[in-house]
Amino acid sequence: MGTLAGAGALAGVMITAPAAHAEPDPPGCPKGYFCAYSEPDQRGTLLMKTAGDWSGEIHSVGSVFNNGYVFPGADHIDLSYGYTTSVRHICLHYNPGPGQYKANIIYATIGTVKWRGEC
Repeated sequence: MGTLAGAGALAGVMITAPAAHAEPDPPGCPKGYFCAYSEPDQRGTLLMKTAGDWSGEIHSVGSVFNNGYVFPGADHIDLSYGYTTSVRHICLHYNPGPGQYKANIIYATIGTVKWRGEC
């Protein structure tokens, strides 16, 4: 009987646990957009924002932020960015997560932004 009461109490805690709260929109980056900034921590100049897939080159990016909506199959960002001789990929969840939804990519060059499903 004590085991059942303990399990019931644990279930009550799990049911009432608070949901994740979205971080406030960074400057110039409304909900539904992926944005890149010239400085770390979404500071400096807004270099780009897109609500769809994008490709090209944006140099000297300091940070990025996925402020997308929950949309199964298209709410994560597959980002390719690089430095002089290397290309890297990162998958960003939408704000507020769970998982990484922003990153400092200090002075990198962005090559592609692709909206996709789970990472």
